[in-house]
Amino acid sequence: MTSRLDQQPLEWIDRSALCDFEFEGRRYTGYRGDSITSALLAAGQTLLGRSFKYHRPRGAVTLANHDVNALFQSSEEPNIRGDVTPLTEGMVLSACNVNGSLENDRDRIIEKLSGFLPVGFYYKAFHKPKKLFPMWERLIREKAGLGRIDTGWSVRRQPKSYGFCDLLVIGAGASGMQAALSAAEQGLDVVLVDENSQIGGSLDYQLVNEAEAEPVRSSLKQKVQSHANIRVLPAHLACGWYTDHYVPLVGPNGIVKMRARAVISATGVMEQPAVFRNNDLPGVMMASGAQRLIARYAVKPGQRAAVLTANSEGYRAALDLIKAGVQVSAVIDMGSASGRGAWADELVALKVPVLERHAVHEAQGKGQLKRVVVAPFDGEQCDATQAREFDVDLLLMSVGWAPASQLLYQAGGRLAYDFTLEQLLPQELPNGIFACGRLNGAFTLQQRLADGERAATEAAAWLKGQPVTAALSAFRDSVAHSHPWPIVKHPKGKNFVDFDEDLQLKDLINAAKEGFDNIELMKRFSTVGMGPSQGKHANMNGIRVLAAVTGRSIDQTGSTTARPMFHPVPVQALAGRRFRPERLTALHQWHLDNGAQMMEAGVWVRPEFYGRPEERAQAILREVQAVRTALGLIDVSTLGKIEVMGPDAGKLLDGTYTMRMSNIKLGMTRYALMVDDSGVIVDDGIVGRIAEDRFYVTATTSHADATFRTLSRHVIEWGLDVRLVNRTGTLAAMNLAGPHARTLIKPLTDIDLSEEHFPYLGCREGTLCGVPVRLIRVGFVGELGYEIHLPVDAAERIWNTLMEKGTEYGIRPFGVEAQRVLRLEKGHIIVGQDTDGLTNPFEANMPWAVPLKTKPWFTGKPSLALLKERCNRHLCGFMLPKGYSGERPKECHLLIENGDIAGRITSIAYSPSLGRHIGLAMVDMPLAATEGDFKVRVDSGELVSLEPCATPFYDAEGARQTVDLTEVA
Repeated sequence: MTSRLDQQPLEWIDRSALCDFEFEGRRYTGYRGDSITSALLAAGQTLLGRSFKYHRPRGAVTLANHDVNALFQSSEEPNIRGDVTPLTEGMVLSACNVNGSLENDRDRIIEKLSGFLPVGFYYKAFHKPKKLFPMWERLIREKAGLGRIDTGWSVRRQPKSYGFCDLLVIGAGASGMQAALSAAEQGLDVVLVDENSQIGGSLDYQLVNEAEAEPVRSSLKQKVQSHANIRVLPAHLACGWYTDHYVPLVGPNGIVKMRARAVISATGVMEQPAVFRNNDLPGVMMASGAQRLIARYAVKPGQRAAVLTANSEGYRAALDLIKAGVQVSAVIDMGSASGRGAWADELVALKVPVLERHAVHEAQGKGQLKRVVVAPFDGEQCDATQAREFDVDLLLMSVGWAPASQLLYQAGGRLAYDFTLEQLLPQELPNGIFACGRLNGAFTLQQRLADGERAATEAAAWLKGQPVTAALSAFRDSVAHSHPWPIVKHPKGKNFVDFDEDLQLKDLINAAKEGFDNIELMKRFSTVGMGPSQGKHANMNGIRVLAAVTGRSIDQTGSTTARPMFHPVPVQALAGRRFRPERLTALHQWHLDNGAQMMEAGVWVRPEFYGRPEERAQAILREVQAVRTALGLIDVSTLGKIEVMGPDAGKLLDGTYTMRMSNIKLGMTRYALMVDDSGVIVDDGIVGRIAEDRFYVTATTSHADATFRTLSRHVIEWGLDVRLVNRTGTLAAMNLAGPHARTLIKPLTDIDLSEEHFPYLGCREGTLCGVPVRLIRVGFVGELGYEIHLPVDAAERIWNTLMEKGTEYGIRPFGVEAQRVLRLEKGHIIVGQDTDGLTNPFEANMPWAVPLKTKPWFTGKPSLALLKERCNRHLCGFMLPKGYSGERPKECHLLIENGDIAGRITSIAYSPSLGRHIGLAMVDMPLAATEGDFKVRVDSGELVSLEPCATPFYDAEGARQTVDLTEVA
């Protein structure tokens, strides 16, 4: 830790707890409480990243989450913001946006092409000639972007909670703490939130060495944290404002959705950079960033420094550098030192050179700041003929501030430019919104405290229904803290306005001259403010440049819209925990105890396969072969199970499903296909007739509840005399399938299982092991089988009995994946996988399920009558060539014909019965009608041939579903 200072009064680090971590292949050590950036800087690692466009070297700038120079990559997470992300033991990090290593980024050569990459070049190039666009697209996608996403990340879920308060105070600096305390003392329920892990704001870094600030700091913190009416939420970011003061607070443990009756914004200001040549070199920092680095993390930001300033805060930063042991070579004041106050006087007394009405014309160094070139400044440009050089490794910038006003903009507030402070300040605020502190132009400590108390008084009066006269300007400073033009032109450019996008001064000038002279248009054409930091350090200077080019004022030029989120928010925080229901079958524990790997199927959790995760493919093949050659048992309790009873039961089912159900014979079942009014397939299952006025309906796992709702709606709409009972949760179901199925079950039931008494597609009621059951002969997996429906409380006993008795026949439980392979071999579709939100029965190769001529009406018939003649695609079977060993196509891979998309694979699997890969594909016409091979593009981009073939792939005659092969043998 070569740059670590002695203990600082208010440091955040815990020196008793070391943290080892790795960056770019090198080992480092920091302390608990360090951020990633501070730990690297403490170790002397000043090169932290590369810029987005030109891959220029970048270092620390703000230490406040206002820039993205320090973005890092871990094995699971991209774009880690090093300035504010706490260091943890064992971190393994690398830089983002780097080709090769950070030190030797091969893409840094792009900077030499900058002359060919003017502002807006991406709109003007690459689209001609059209045939080269795919090449450019691949190149741009390869070079663009920041971190790399690993789709194998560990799932991390965070809870969401809901909060309510009278007053939400955002920002726990001096004015925010004072506002919270004053409001709480008036009886309000107050929540005080701050994005930092500790409250105090600039009191703890900018004023850490100020004697007058110490009693104020300690008193405010003690009173705020002990007051019964104040809830303090540190490390929580108010990321957006929504109607009725609904503010999401993003914290380390998820989002708190806070609903407040009123809001005080005490969010402070964001320090703005000066614009000069090479102002992005590592070693060029915001003054406040260096102060954070010293006060919070006890890190010496450099050895020899210069300070560029246009306010009194720059002199305070210079004094803090001297106290930290940094040699200050010069203070470069863009204005006059007179009127800067006691801090300037103290610095002059220390014999530090102060260059008045000077600016930095150029920073020099290769990969790290080595010197600055300083020249006289007349308020608009430098006189380079009188330039001076200072050898420094640190340059602090303190030339102005921009309000952190995004939440005010989102709430509908209006800001205007104040020429006294040279800053945008609130002018009009919506009802229930108040502002205070430096955001409102109150800069001295006493002004901030008084402004916080004023805002609290106004908020309390408004909440009590009393008249409020806003006094926003009552405690504003009368001295400018920002320079109106902290921008220096340079003939060689590289004077960056937006560090995120590598946008130079000339880029914005040229954009305006090309006609993009509206602030919103310039933003979109040049991309200024559109990078990850969302313009926090670029927008104010961008507005100044546009105003200068167009000859308009700052207010006439305007500012861009501020949308939520204020800072980037992790998707895991937005997602929260899983609120969707999770249902378990009666056999769930048995599956877990017997090695099942579980998966989600709609709202249910089902066995995917049985075995260790690393042997997934082999386990699925074993289960498939067991069903084909011996015996398999699967838990299908998740199927929808609905009793339909009443005089109009047949009429209800006839109108709901495509095929006629009212003429099903007693004790038989029929395939049931459901479509919506537009003819799109929405579900399938079976319908069995139990009595003249009683039917038993099954539905797919994922559509069971929707099917019950549809039937219920039809009963009401059609005025039918029908009673429905949803038995999905009260009945379990299992499917016993395989050549030995009849042999195993025959001695256990009182139902006659002979083919003549219980044919294929039959449905019988009786007992099994003394338990009342309903047996259904179905053929989804293509073998002799019985679907057993029975009471939930008897499920485990019957399952165990079948597994025990079936041991001599080689019985094996099988899961969803094996079932999918088995049904694919039979060519059966899965609704929602082989169909999509537009698929009709004709496209799904199921015209036999649509009796347009013989059935007078059913839901969707008018649409299907039209769609029959407009079939533009077709579900086709295919095989990979025998012995194929190349890259395997996957579901959703696209079929390509003459360079265009011509379909997609909906299902594919290796069939152990056939010894080759088989699948289904939705193929566009006329390709679907041809006899030639299909071409599918796999992940590598290669085109693989698929041999079209008829379905079913296996046992086309269906003999194995009707004959007990054991009895025949």
